Amino acid sequence: MPNDAQDDEFEVGPKPAAPRPGLSLKARAVGLLSRREHSRAELERKLAPHAESAEALAKVLDELAQAGWQSDVRFVQGWVHRKAPAHGLARISQDLRLQGVGSEEIAKVQAELKNSEFERAKAVWSKKFSQRETPLSTSEYAKQGRFLASRGFSMDIIHRVLKGTSDHES
Repeated sequence: MPNDAQDDEFEVGPKPAAPRPGLSLKARAVGLLSRREHSRAELERKLAPHAESAEALAKVLDELAQAGWQSDVRFVQGWVHRKAPAHGLARISQDLRLQGVGSEEIAKVQAELKNSEFERAKAVWSKKFSQRETPLSTSEYAKQGRFLASRGFSMDIIHRVLKGTSDHES
């Protein structure tokens, strides 16, 4: 009868690899930031499961911000640049709030975009419906209004676009 000690010497199959330590918080953060800009709140949410403590996470985020690798201002600029041509103020503001951007930054964005709201709504409407005249039926008017509302444009802007009034008329 074979000895138990002998069985241990002749294990079949590969040995399990030793657990490899995970990436540091800073390495994970830099990896995320190398793909695209992140708001501080978004980065914090993504890194929290890997952090030993909230203090360690805050320290890493502070270091990244101080070094210029993470910037909420840069995040907001990029977000607005991508989203503004297709969305209204309400949608952009809501999206930024969901990304953890502060109300001061959101107010700045609203002030910057307010003057171009009508032109952006008109461009979105023209691209989608490819017609230059106003909608004829009430169901078509409602359909087009819902579309613009879903993009975050205000009711005042929607009415002006669908009635075919210019930006300076009321």
